[in-house]
Amino acid sequence: MQKGSIGVTTENIFPVIKKFLYSDHEIFLREVISNAVDATQKLKTLASVGDYKGELGDMKVNVTIDKDKGTLTVSDRGIGMTAEDIDKYINQIAFSGAEEFLAKYKDNANSIIGHFGLGFYSAFMVSKKVEIHSLSYKEGAKAVNWSCTGSPEYEMTDGDKTDRGTDIVMYIDDDNKEFLEKTKIDGLLKKYCRFLPVQIIFGKKQKWEKDKYVDTDEDNVINDVEPLWMKKPADLKDEDYLKFYHAIQPGQDDPLFWIHLNVDFPFTLTGILYFPKIHNNFEVRKDRIQLYCNQVFVTDSVEGVVPEFMMLLQGVIDSPDIPLNVSRSYLQSDANVKKISSYITKKVSSRLEEIAKNEPQDFEKKWNDVKIFIQYGMLTDEKFCDSAMKFALMEDTDGKFFKIDDYKKLITTAQTDKDGNLIFLYANNKEEQYTYIKAAKDKGYNVLFMDSQLDPHFIGLLERKIEKSRFERVDADVIDNIIRQKDKKEAELDPMQRNIMTTMFKSQIPAMGKSEFMILFEPLSENAQPVVITQSEYMRRMKEMAAMQPGMSFYGELPDSYNMTLNVEHPVVKKIMESAVAELEKDIKPLDTELESTNAAIKAIHDAKKDDKELDEDKKKELADNEKKAEDIRKSESEIITKYASQQDKVKQLVDIALLGNGLLKGEALNNFLKRSVDLL
Repeated sequence: MQKGSIGVTTENIFPVIKKFLYSDHEIFLREVISNAVDATQKLKTLASVGDYKGELGDMKVNVTIDKDKGTLTVSDRGIGMTAEDIDKYINQIAFSGAEEFLAKYKDNANSIIGHFGLGFYSAFMVSKKVEIHSLSYKEGAKAVNWSCTGSPEYEMTDGDKTDRGTDIVMYIDDDNKEFLEKTKIDGLLKKYCRFLPVQIIFGKKQKWEKDKYVDTDEDNVINDVEPLWMKKPADLKDEDYLKFYHAIQPGQDDPLFWIHLNVDFPFTLTGILYFPKIHNNFEVRKDRIQLYCNQVFVTDSVEGVVPEFMMLLQGVIDSPDIPLNVSRSYLQSDANVKKISSYITKKVSSRLEEIAKNEPQDFEKKWNDVKIFIQYGMLTDEKFCDSAMKFALMEDTDGKFFKIDDYKKLITTAQTDKDGNLIFLYANNKEEQYTYIKAAKDKGYNVLFMDSQLDPHFIGLLERKIEKSRFERVDADVIDNIIRQKDKKEAELDPMQRNIMTTMFKSQIPAMGKSEFMILFEPLSENAQPVVITQSEYMRRMKEMAAMQPGMSFYGELPDSYNMTLNVEHPVVKKIMESAVAELEKDIKPLDTELESTNAAIKAIHDAKKDDKELDEDKKKELADNEKKAEDIRKSESEIITKYASQQDKVKQLVDIALLGNGLLKGEALNNFLKRSVDLL
């Protein structure tokens, strides 16, 4: 018997292993089985180069539970260990047998998993005692037993094992008895070992017989030793990809398309990424892409390896070149990871460009399902954005699709304003904005349809990318103002006319919470709408983005600001103005004259004030009296005009029609409009 202390720098190593070495205790099973797979792969490699000439025989890894003994055992028929091997690789923590082996057989040992030599010791996270029973493949080797109770002391004796390979027997401690439950181990094996390159056996397959499940004679193989991503794309059909997708993402709709990654220089990377259908209420989930290292599941938190926007994809990535920390659970940031991330981005954009070029009709059909993914990528990844500018689509309100450059060519002649700016018109609700869309089309303009939740941000991106361009929602202003082809013609109204019309229409707008309206006048064509309600593009865009970005909440708190534009060339508006002026002029004109005189007195007082000195008390009183008088005059005018307007059903009707066209007429105001409409009939 050999006794000794494990070669560690501190006696505190086991508490560290037990509590802190791995982020999740369940990882121990992956590590122990990975070692068994390594041992099996090593023997296969030795046999392939002629260094082992014996029979390979059954090369499966078996996992067994003995509840009576409280043990969980992992057995392999791999390379095995001698007493010297155990002394070197087990008793000296963190000396990796895999690293040394890989150095010798680097051209053949592509499936060696271990990197740090600590995987075996993860067993102590859940075990009060661990035993090794091993027999080396070497001719004349003696079996060896090793045991340790989780302290630096171990015991090593000759063993009686007659079959080549290694058994790791873990005596599960009282705090971790769930690892003696069949369902628990079955779940962990399917999570971590589902695609290992060596068959993993966990008991026998079962069948339903006489009201219960009974074992059959067939081994219960946990894993697929040749997962799809390890095969050549040329050997696979669409149904193979779909079958694999539904195996890793059960219950999902068929993916739109997929990308098979396969590169061996300057790093090794394989995998398959699927494009699922993405709904508008998307959520970036960080557990849909699984990372493997030589077919061993590592993590589904792939930040760093995959750009953030690709978290919307689903699938698997396998690379032995991604550096892992001691637990294999968290990725380290280094140049290799960045290269891999850049490669994946390039591969995805190339695939999308290829589909858009070779299968344009199919790409158009799938556009609305991948639109958010592509927009999100363009907003968050500069390199992807530059590539996507070639294949990203724009859809107009007629359902036609255009690449960005093609659309620019389409609208350049008609939609370039007098200052040389290219104006992109868009709508986000074809039904609610129908009137505005029609007005634009009647002018020969094209209107885009942009209704996704990322569009407010995407519009800003396109304005930066496309020189001298501006996006305007089709209801941001009257169409002649949005795309101004010539100098603006002002409405020819005198101050009294403006005052009467402004007060009349503003007074008949029903109360609408925090909404504010400004009355404007435009000499539009006789065929244009008499009253048009628009909303500032800038303010609306700020409020939309505020809804998505808490840091912009200031804009979200501002009232909704609308412009109510009166078409002074429309016959109905003309008639209303003429009638109002004829009726009110006798009352308003004297007040206007008095107001003009009062304002002149106020101005004279301010002009007389020199060198910013304080006014004397008499002047202060005179100023206050005049300001109060001016306020009273304006109030009197407003009351006279408002009283008159309240009796003008046509004014109310024009206001309500404009509000109704914008979805702003509701409740009592809507009911009043309907009743008035019937009365007018």
